[in-house]
Amino acid sequence: MVDKPVRIKSPLTDETIARLKAGMSVLISGVIYVGRDAAHRRLVQALDKGEKLPFDVKGQTIYYMGPSPARPGQVIGSAGPTTSSRMDTFTPRMLEAGLKAMIGKGERSQAVREAIKKHKAVYLVATGGAAALLAKSIKKSETIAYPELGAEAVLRLEVEDFPAIVANDMYGDDLFEQAKAKYRRGG
Repeated sequence: MVDKPVRIKSPLTDETIARLKAGMSVLISGVIYVGRDAAHRRLVQALDKGEKLPFDVKGQTIYYMGPSPARPGQVIGSAGPTTSSRMDTFTPRMLEAGLKAMIGKGERSQAVREAIKKHKAVYLVATGGAAALLAKSIKKSETIAYPELGAEAVLRLEVEDFPAIVANDMYGDDLFEQAKAKYRRGG
């Protein structure tokens, strides 16, 4: 039996983060931001210089997404997750600044998992290969920073019922490790 997805609103509160456990399905509504490695490099450089970021990162969710151009009449083209480990170098600093959630695909480094626990955040995974389906949850998209980066620019998205699964929770639980252990046990 599959548990019913939990509906959450972004930006996220500490209370919402505390309710989320590895393995839970969620449907996210509200505002999320898109940023990949080039954008993260600039965001962390700005933080380190004490400069203001293009958005208030506190409580926010960043989606590691590879957008494609929108067709006429669409908000965005395909909107699939990219490999999260590419952002691992920058993630602890972003979490320290107040970021509460990240969405991507694949496992995170030990340093990121420790930072998630320390800063009471979560890492969510979205289904790779379902980019067109994920795009249907995106109701509005606008570039808010670094437009010269093209597909790596920072976007502000308004989403409704964006599906994801909690991979790493604030308690240190890791869905990938749980699945590996279950596989080793044979079921």
